[in-house]
Amino acid sequence: CVNYVTNVSVTFVLMQEVTATSRHYVDRLFDPDPQKVLQGVIDMKNAVIGNNKQKANLIVLGAVPRLLYLLQQSSSSLELRTECSVVLGSLAMGTENNIKSLVDCHIIPALLQGLLCPDLIFIEACLRCLRTVFISPVTPVQLLYTDSTVIPHLMSLLSRSQRTQEYITQIFSHCCKTPEHQTVLFNHGAIQNIAPLLISPSYKVRMQALKCFSVLAYENTQVSMTLVNVLVDGELLSQVFVRMMQRDQPIEMQLTAAKCLTYMCRAGAIRTDDSCIVLKTLPCLVRMCSKEHLLEERVEGAETLAYLMEPDVELQRIASTTDHLVAMLADYFKYPSSVSAITDIKRLDHDLKHAHELRQAAFKLYASLGSNDEDIRKKITETENMMDRIVSGLSESSIKVRLAAVRCLHSLSRSVQQLRTSFHDHAVWKPLMKLLQNAPDEVLVMASSTLCNLLLEFSPSKEPILESGVIELLCSLTQSDSPALRVNGIWALMNMAFQADQKVKGEIVRCLGTEQLFRLLSDPDTNVLMKTLGLLRNLLSTRPHIDQIMSSHGKQIMQAVTLILEAEHSIEVKEQTLCILANIADGNTAKELIMTNDDMLQKIKYYMGHSNVKLQLAATFCISNLIWNEEDGSQERQDKLREMGFVDILHKLTQASDPNLSDSSLTAAPHGAFGLLIEETLVSENWTNEV
Repeated sequence: CVNYVTNVSVTFVLMQEVTATSRHYVDRLFDPDPQKVLQGVIDMKNAVIGNNKQKANLIVLGAVPRLLYLLQQSSSSLELRTECSVVLGSLAMGTENNIKSLVDCHIIPALLQGLLCPDLIFIEACLRCLRTVFISPVTPVQLLYTDSTVIPHLMSLLSRSQRTQEYITQIFSHCCKTPEHQTVLFNHGAIQNIAPLLISPSYKVRMQALKCFSVLAYENTQVSMTLVNVLVDGELLSQVFVRMMQRDQPIEMQLTAAKCLTYMCRAGAIRTDDSCIVLKTLPCLVRMCSKEHLLEERVEGAETLAYLMEPDVELQRIASTTDHLVAMLADYFKYPSSVSAITDIKRLDHDLKHAHELRQAAFKLYASLGSNDEDIRKKITETENMMDRIVSGLSESSIKVRLAAVRCLHSLSRSVQQLRTSFHDHAVWKPLMKLLQNAPDEVLVMASSTLCNLLLEFSPSKEPILESGVIELLCSLTQSDSPALRVNGIWALMNMAFQADQKVKGEIVRCLGTEQLFRLLSDPDTNVLMKTLGLLRNLLSTRPHIDQIMSSHGKQIMQAVTLILEAEHSIEVKEQTLCILANIADGNTAKELIMTNDDMLQKIKYYMGHSNVKLQLAATFCISNLIWNEEDGSQERQDKLREMGFVDILHKLTQASDPNLSDSSLTAAPHGAFGLLIEETLVSENWTNEV
């Protein structure tokens, strides 16, 4: 107890001393003698170096407003103003709370104003402090763009010195976060002003210029198309980037140059089969994935490579056979190992905290590798414990790892073989269903998209998923504000309804509800509408199902079909709608809903004469199902259609240049006009179709 009291007392005394010292530094800033103020600022500068506690004390005691006041006063000497900016820069190197305090005191406008001073040393000090403030994640980057005169002025300062070049390009690379930021920098000459810096004698300048180009080119076609034609000292910029990827260059430079070329390629400025991509960029990024590199280098290399080859199957095939990449990525899940070669304790501690980033990067790269090619997918699933790792990844604490794992699962789920084997053997549907219960929208979109594939007719997972009560979950997704979730919810229901028994179809209709079904049929998102039509088409298949659904919901379905056919919709939407009509026409009793609706018959007649062959074909199949010879009432239906002029249209269609159209019109032509010819043609089954 005595020791405890003594220790508290000592601590209290020390705190008093520190606070008193800090107060003394602040008090000296208010001395009427300018020389004493200058010396006080210099002493403060020396006191805060490497001392976060002292920095925090000075901020709390109000040093920042006084330093900013002195910095902005024209009566202050240049030396004093420069020293003030140096101290402010040192305070900014403390904690994130320090940065917040500085920003709240309006340090950024004050420093930007200081850049108007002609003195280079003062400008460099202001830029160095601005750089420190802007590279912090808590600083609102929009503050750089508030005043429209700031960016052009920064561009004009690039030529002043190597330091201004380094600081300004670093500020740009950290503050270019949106397409709007890219446009502002592009419009103010960023490319022509920064390109010459790539051959600067200063490594720091070259590196920051390179980083600038990587953020400018990311997902920006305009910038990338401009970059591809830029010459630097007579050499194409892309070739400058290629040189920067050479093995004798620092890893940071190799990686950033590879990112620049990757972004230019993805933006369409460089072809995927260009030698600078196939022979230089891709091998460089694969090289970064090897275990000789630091954790962050391996992460960045894998994620950039995944992005590069995501849309291109040929690059995926090349990467999969380069340096045993698929097997190499398996090491990402074993890091750091119990026999790690890392001897630096701080590095080991860092890597243990960030090992999940490696797993996330590996999942992303596997997802990209396996997105198209069946052989690559097979190679991935056969990698040691791969499916177990994906299943574990789906329940990791890191949301980013869960998202990457489900993305990988989605990529592999495109394989019929994997759905029937690996997915079934490891019961991946169970953790996937668990993930769907409570996840952010980003994860939910990818997980529900994967579920759509697991519900395909040939997937062994379909039955156990159905038994788990998934219908209610999927119906709830169709009510989401997110179009992607609505699409996936209805898509999964559509797959579930394919060749399903009446019990499943009835459960879907009951759970979804007719109101929601018809709300989805008027959804502004075309993808949602198309998938809803697909669901309806699959529900209305096989005659008993058609008749049962139409007996209870026929009026609403016919109204929805009418609205879609009359509205401004794409050819694909109207074709799908006519396919639904053709299925209705195949019902025993349901077809009367068409035959007793002259307005609908006129619409079918109109589409039989449409300029689009797909719509003509779908409309013709409606007629084929309505007049089928072997069904009750066929003669009466044929007579009515003959009276309405359908025979004349069918006659014209038999002369159509499209063989599918001419054949279907012969099959559909009613008795009388074509007699025996038609009798010989009617040998195929009625035309019904499911998506």
